[in-house]
Amino acid sequence: MGDPTDKDLQTKEMDIRSLSSSQHRTQSCPRIHKVGVPPKQSLLKEFTATVKETLLADDPLRAFKGQSRSRKFTLGMQTIFPILEWGQDYNLTKFRGDLIAGLTIASLCIPQDIGYAKLANLPPQYALHSSFVPPLIYAFMGSSRDIAIGPVSMVSLLLGTLLKNEIDPYANAAEYLRLAFTATFFAGITQVTLGFFRLGFLIDFLSHAAIVGFMGGAAITIALQQLKGFLGITKFTKKTDIVSVMKSVWGSVHHGWNWQTIIIGVAFLAFLQFAKFIGKKNKKFFWVPAIAPLISVILSTFFVYITRADKQGVQIVKHIEKGINPSSLNEIYFSGKYSIKGFKIGVVAGMIALTEAAAIGRTFASMKDYQLDGNKEMVAIGTMNIVGSMTSCYVATGSFSRSAVNNMAGCQTAVSNIVMSFIVFLTLLFITPLFKYTPNAILAAIIISAVLGLMDYETPILIWKIDKFDFVACMGAFLGVIFVNVEIGLLIAVAISFAKILLQVTRPRTALLGRIPRTTIYRNIQQYPEASKVPGILIVRVDSAIYFSNSNYIKERILRWLTDEEEQLKAAYQPNIQFLIVEMSPVTDIDTSGIQALEELHRSLQKRDIKLVLANPGPVVIDKLHASDFANVIGEDKIFLTVADAVLTCSPKLTEEV
Repeated sequence: MGDPTDKDLQTKEMDIRSLSSSQHRTQSCPRIHKVGVPPKQSLLKEFTATVKETLLADDPLRAFKGQSRSRKFTLGMQTIFPILEWGQDYNLTKFRGDLIAGLTIASLCIPQDIGYAKLANLPPQYALHSSFVPPLIYAFMGSSRDIAIGPVSMVSLLLGTLLKNEIDPYANAAEYLRLAFTATFFAGITQVTLGFFRLGFLIDFLSHAAIVGFMGGAAITIALQQLKGFLGITKFTKKTDIVSVMKSVWGSVHHGWNWQTIIIGVAFLAFLQFAKFIGKKNKKFFWVPAIAPLISVILSTFFVYITRADKQGVQIVKHIEKGINPSSLNEIYFSGKYSIKGFKIGVVAGMIALTEAAAIGRTFASMKDYQLDGNKEMVAIGTMNIVGSMTSCYVATGSFSRSAVNNMAGCQTAVSNIVMSFIVFLTLLFITPLFKYTPNAILAAIIISAVLGLMDYETPILIWKIDKFDFVACMGAFLGVIFVNVEIGLLIAVAISFAKILLQVTRPRTALLGRIPRTTIYRNIQQYPEASKVPGILIVRVDSAIYFSNSNYIKERILRWLTDEEEQLKAAYQPNIQFLIVEMSPVTDIDTSGIQALEELHRSLQKRDIKLVLANPGPVVIDKLHASDFANVIGEDKIFLTVADAVLTCSPKLTEEV
């Protein structure tokens, strides 16, 4: 081809100018798009979609579609028993890690269990029973690789407190034990029910801040309860609040404290804390704080035995019943007044146990980047507690301290729980008589050392910086536990969490919007001071769904914005408001009360000669606006895709400024 002529160049130049001019006109006068209306759905289809999204968002039956009958059976068994799935790839390398981890957490759990049994006001063997059967069940049914199962301090204290309110554990030990098994049974039923019906989201109503406060208060309460064994006090208050405990402690200082017991307690508490320090200082020595409790028990028991310090007033464990878990099925109350009491206690204990297990499981799953099925976890934990209630166990769940040690020891799968369970089995068969001379002071020291890790000082400070209302929830739960009791602290935590939800629902945020200079972007004028208001137009954004609970407030809040703006304009001798634009992109849903509130707002604006304009309503909202005929009332030409479209239509002069 030859070189282009001058005529060709001129033609191309004209085409370029024409295209540039066309683009300029398009940018200057952007096309106004209409808001789309989604196709109508039947009531059944809409209800089914809502239920599926709420309860079956992960579509648990997806893997079964298009599979043969035998494959469906295999998948079904793997769903119930995840060990059948990951067990196919199990090898000697993984077992070596699980063996070391299992032995390590076993050395930690045995002395801890004996101490936790005292929190639950139960004989020590029942805590050991709870570290034998439940971990075995969980290993086959659980989906977490890192959770170590057994009794935990917080649930033990909660269970002991609630049970003691119904039956005296010393005057009626047999009835108390039966009520403990009953509560454990119903705790398991609660957990399985939540998992089976996929209602795990219910435990999320207890906010993180409330849990932090509750755990901090429980940690202090548990530590205070150990002062009885730590100081050798024989007569001690049955109440758990800090005032009653301190009165009991200082009231017995001259005639109730035992100096030999105090020396044992202080010495080994210092040893345990030093072991923790070594473990934190160098991660290679993670096993030092894990094995320190067992070493403490062995040394203190040997010391008491050779010196016969028990003759000098040092309280000892005495008898721990030998043998594996006997059946307790006939001990559970399935009828009568105690069955109702056991049900109530079990529901509370079961929910708290689930909350703790969920927090642990999510933490380690996030660290190791694997998926955790929350509903499977609930079914697994519930099943192990149901079986546990029938085999002389009380409520078990995931333990913070043991799970951390399990992870640091290099566990690969839930087989570490099986190893731990086997060691506890051998202990129950052969070793329990050796704990006869174990001093109560060492058990108190072990528990105090364990719960000190639950006292988190940094998180409440962070909560204060982020959300003051969350801090109120945190401190309410904390103060309720330490100054009243565990139940009141839990009740306060739940009440404040619900109060926060109600406050956010009934009093949602609204904001005035202004235009960012030289753009068509509209943002909150408090966040962006440079954003300018549009003359004659008030733009308000509603940051919430509009329901019966907040519709009246939203209407009144918008009218207050309007009144305040009109007063300012009047004082400045500026033109009145002609249009009110409501930005509805954050409004995810609206009900009949919300529609009625918009109708009332529309009528109020008509009296002021102001037009109501809506911008960017979502599919659910626009569908309901048309169904209620409100879209026709204000006019479909008053509903726009964006705030910019609405402003350009209401104030054409702005086109030239952008």
